[in-house]
Amino acid sequence: MPPIPRLRIYDGPALLSNGFRPFFLLGSIYAGGAILLWLAVYLGGAGVPSAFAPLDWHMHEMLYGYAPAAIAGFLFTAVPNWTGRLPLQGRPLAALAALWAAGRVAVFFSGVTGWAFAALVDCLFPLTLGAVVAREIVAGRNWRNLVAVALVTILFIGDVAFHLESHLRGAAVYGARAGLAATIMLIIVVGGRVVPSFTRNWLARENPGRLPVPAGRFDAASTGFCALALAAWTLAPHAFVTGLLAGLAGAAQAFRLSRWAGDRTGADALVLILHVAYAFIPMGFLLTAAAAFDLVSSSAGTHAFGAGAIGVMTLAIMSRASLGHTGRALFASPPLRLVYVLAVVAALARVAAALLPEWGFTLLLAAGFAWSAAFLGFAVLYWPILTKPRASR
Repeated sequence: MPPIPRLRIYDGPALLSNGFRPFFLLGSIYAGGAILLWLAVYLGGAGVPSAFAPLDWHMHEMLYGYAPAAIAGFLFTAVPNWTGRLPLQGRPLAALAALWAAGRVAVFFSGVTGWAFAALVDCLFPLTLGAVVAREIVAGRNWRNLVAVALVTILFIGDVAFHLESHLRGAAVYGARAGLAATIMLIIVVGGRVVPSFTRNWLARENPGRLPVPAGRFDAASTGFCALALAAWTLAPHAFVTGLLAGLAGAAQAFRLSRWAGDRTGADALVLILHVAYAFIPMGFLLTAAAAFDLVSSSAGTHAFGAGAIGVMTLAIMSRASLGHTGRALFASPPLRLVYVLAVVAALARVAAALLPEWGFTLLLAAGFAWSAAFLGFAVLYWPILTKPRASR
């Protein structure tokens, strides 16, 4: 993304000077801390005072807790560039961050306050996020990016469905898949722009030669096909047609990724990690196809999408955007590279835990601790970057 076009005169806390700052920081802390708590619950040493069953709480807080924070941070950074309008700052930004945090507290204590109250507080954030982004895009007449509003709207609907299913049926099914599908589609749409764009810029400057193939009809068709496959999976994950669509979507996305010259980016971890993260998209589709044909556990594809595509891609985007938009050099320090390695290890270990049940317990623990180390490590590394004023170069 290019720099934010313009800013209001602002003399408040640096944390509230840009939309990405509070959401990237709070989201990364929550992502790491929530998984540590989930591991304690899984091992039998802790409980959660939530109306959700423990597994549903874990799924919900990754899909509708952490992911919307990362999405909000990205959108509040990207939308001013898309529309040329002023970014959200100060008290309105603080109010939205507080609304997100209130949702986390409400869901955690929903066993005490009641599920309906928690659902109301929790679902207000994606609803408000969608409304704010829609207002900016419409005001800027940036119709192309209304797709982001549509996907955030699906996220809101999925969140409502998750609460209703959990209360009425005892477990959330459709709501969980809808949230995952909407977030994956957002990565496919946005990642399909930023991954080849950042790659092209870096290669043209540092490693002239083969460049990413420009987007064309194949990219548009494969994106539409992925939406169809994800819709089928949300409604009927074990249907034959779902397996067929997911398999074809995985092949199409693997071919799409191969055209972006990621093999030439090894010298820059900030660019390479984008390709590694996106590779979990075709992996997720192919494992989802295999699960539809009862060849592997459905958890394998779910975690390739969740821990892999969402987890690694959000870290990649958060780390890069935070550097660029605070005036710092786009350079991955050794500690940041370690964060990337831990995130990838966590994703691969969690997928492997579903594929190798005899090693499942050990791999699941390894995945959980690696995930928490990655996100809490990011929070520690980026605390001064996100809480201090823009660097002057």
